[in-house]
Order: sequence, then structure tokens, then C-alpha cells
Amino acid sequence: MRAADWYFDFLSPFSYLQLVQFDRLPADVAVTYRPVLFAGLLGHWEHKGPAEIPAKRIHTYRWCHWYAGRHGIPFRMPPAHPFNPLRLLRLAIAQGVEPALVRAIFDAVWAEGRDLSRDEEWQALTERLGIADAGEAIARPEVKEALKKSTQEAAERGVFGVPTFAIGGEIFWGFDSTDLVLDYLNDPASFATGEYARISDLPIAQARKL
Repeated sequence: MRAADWYFDFLSPFSYLQLVQFDRLPADVAVTYRPVLFAGLLGHWEHKGPAEIPAKRIHTYRWCHWYAGRHGIPFRMPPAHPFNPLRLLRLAIAQGVEPALVRAIFDAVWAEGRDLSRDEEWQALTERLGIADAGEAIARPEVKEALKKSTQEAAERGVFGVPTFAIGGEIFWGFDSTDLVLDYLNDPASFATGEYARISDLPIAQARKL
């Protein structure tokens, strides 16, 4: 089996759109789901998320709605976005980051458009998942620390956004990199030769002053 790490945040509609297409991955690829706090990555790299730029925010929502409709993917924006994903991420960690549970949470947010910041919606989700004492589980110090560690390790690995696949020493950011991931898995050696190798060492001609 080949190993791939998948970094995600429930906040991200692009993470959802990539997850629903995991059936396109080769059968011999074992994916490890790694929840991270997108805001933590933004802070580490000192850049803005798409929802923090007004025009980009609307464009992003429209594009996701359009793409999902075009490809028959159930999609409904939650009542407000961005929202705080912390307890959803911690819930996934507390439950061992089981793929079926991760998918169920994504579906609740992005297929059903639920507002899981509301206590009644949160309660309904945890009951549907059969999780007792969810509030106590996500409050455990080791769960909180695991999310911080996962986010830190992702940044150290070069992950700057979600979703991101990390395979060996390579990272593939964004839902629109899914086909690139598939091509890499089909022929990883080609990514170290020719034009791929040249552009990996391309010098910077001019840097913007900050």
C-alpha cells in the first residue's frame, strides 16, 4: 500500500468537494485523515483566507455552488461562513479521526447546510453519530493538544492551505489539484525530471515589499 496524508478543515468547502471524490484514488493508496485548524495555518504563513477578501469570498461561494451543481454533488452553504470549526475538529480527533465520521460531519455542514455552532444542531449530530458525552470528549486537554500538534506539523511540512495531500516529500494543495495527485501517483518519477525539476528551483526575479 502507498501512503498519503490528507489535511483538512471542516470550515473548507473545497475539502468537502475533494473528499466526495476519494473514490477516484487508486485502490492501493491508504489515506490518513489529518484535521488541522486552517486559521492556524493562515497565522503561520501570515496570509489571508479567501473569506477574508470580500470579492473573493463571494466568488468562492458562487464557484462552489456552481461546481457542485455541475457535477451532481449535494451542496448547501451553511447559514453563516466563516464559522468556528474547533469543536468539529476536536470531535473528529476524539473519535479517532474515523473516515466515516469525518464524512458525516462534512455532509452535515456542506451537503445539508447545517449550522453546527447551534447547540441543538450539535446535539442532533452527536446523537446521530451515536456519540455520548461529546462535550466532555472534546474538552480533554490531549484532544486540544492533538489538534495544535497536527496543525503545527502540517505547517512544518509546508502545508499552507486546505485541502492538501502530502505524499512522500510532495504536497498538493487545493481541490483543483486532485487530477495532479492522480498523475503523480501514476508516475511519481516524472515530477523530479525535466520541466518539473527546473521550475522547482526557479529563482525569484523580484520580491514584493511588505
